[in-house]
Amino acid sequence: MTPDTTPALDERQCLRLLATASVGRVVYTVGALPAVLPTRYLLDGDAGVLLSAAADSELIRAVSGALVAFEVGEVDEADGSGWTVTVLGRADVSAEPPPAEAAPMVRPTGRVTVRIRPELLKGRVLPASSPCRPGPAGGHRPAT
Repeated sequence: MTPDTTPALDERQCLRLLATASVGRVVYTVGALPAVLPTRYLLDGDAGVLLSAAADSELIRAVSGALVAFEVGEVDEADGSGWTVTVLGRADVSAEPPPAEAAPMVRPTGRVTVRIRPELLKGRVLPASSPCRPGPAGGHRPAT
């Protein structure tokens, strides 16, 4: 099954799955090159993705007001089944702590909140597949 033929998830299913995980990957650009950063996150009441980062970090300099992607997924190592959800939206940076209902924790000094406003939400189911075994030149091919 190719990525274009895997079953799509609707928005409700995507939000439900986003709420089950705590680590995702924010995708942004630095100097016109892609960058990916694994990070912990929370969801707010409007399905916004909340991240915490150092106020002087590369991430904050790169994402403030920018269109970014945020991906979360889970894959079973044994059979390759799982799911993936991608949120696309603008990133807003705020010195204000996230709402208490979204993040009932104390934020350390020098950190800011990034909120990714969801503009597009896409998800896919990853069906089980044949296990892979090492192929020539370190590549992988399906086991036979």
